[in-house]
Amino acid sequence: MNSSYHSFSQLFDQLGLRSDSNSIEQFIKEHRLDADQALSKASFWTPAQAAFLRESYQQDADWVEVIDQLNQRLR
Repeated sequence: MNSSYHSFSQLFDQLGLRSDSNSIEQFIKEHRLDADQALSKASFWTPAQAAFLRESYQQDADWVEVIDQLNQRLR
C-alpha cells in the first residue's frame, strides 16, 4: 500500500464532487448508508464513482484510508 495521504477534499475532487468544507459536510448530511451496505453500492454514486471506490479497495490504493473515513461518516 502506498503511504500517501489524501484529504477529504482531494477525495471529493477525485469523485467529481464539490470539495469545499461546507459542500462536504452537506453531502454527508444528505447521504446515509445502511449498516450492512457497502460504500460502493450506495445508490447516490455514479457508476464511475462506485467503480473508483470499489477498485481502490481491491487494489489497496493510497485512497483507502480516506475512503474508510468517508464510509464511517456516512453511517
